[in-house]
Amino acid sequence: MIDELLKYQEADGKLRAVEQAIAATEERKKYMTARKFLEKAPEKLEALDAKAVELKHMFDQLEKKYKEIADTIRDYENLDEMIGEQGGEISFYKKNASQISDNLRGLKAEINKLVSMIEAASAEYQTAKKQTILMQRQYKEYKDKYAAVKQEHAEEIAQIEKEMAKIAEHVPKDQLERYNAKRREKLYPVVCEVKDKRCPQCGMELSIVELSKLAEGTPIECDSCRRTLFKRK
Repeated sequence: MIDELLKYQEADGKLRAVEQAIAATEERKKYMTARKFLEKAPEKLEALDAKAVELKHMFDQLEKKYKEIADTIRDYENLDEMIGEQGGEISFYKKNASQISDNLRGLKAEINKLVSMIEAASAEYQTAKKQTILMQRQYKEYKDKYAAVKQEHAEEIAQIEKEMAKIAEHVPKDQLERYNAKRREKLYPVVCEVKDKRCPQCGMELSIVELSKLAEGTPIECDSCRRTLFKRK
């Protein structure tokens, strides 16, 4: 039965070659690039929107605080009159005024830093928006072009699949299921003939027990790459 499975694999190899040729086309590459970008674009734009709202809230809070401190500073403009009317140590009031001024300068620096962050976030959003528009155009253009490329190979693929279906009728169901499961894992070739004491694909050295089974004509599975190995008597 291994010969029928090998025939199936040979036909599968032809199908794989066609699929790889399609995958290597510029049309598919452009289409997939645009599709993957657009799949993530909404999440990215939403995150940038949320960031903008957060930065705006932070800016409003700092601006409010800045105005409150600025108002306090104005209360100290007539400091000499306040001291003359109420008495007390002028050094105490001057120290408070100086401390408040320092706080105001620090707050202004924070605001300027936040403004820079807002401008950077805005620029990032605009860039992302422009990229999204470009990718939407690319997706629309190359979706049709990629479909045309697939259509060019549709008849060839159909013929190979028909050939594989015919061969599959003579392959035991359990062998076919195992083969197709490994192919879904992008493994190829799945079935390999052993010529020496190692797996011909990954180079894993086979045990004495495994070599004994192969000598008896019993296929085994490579412990390393999971390929099906056999040896002709």
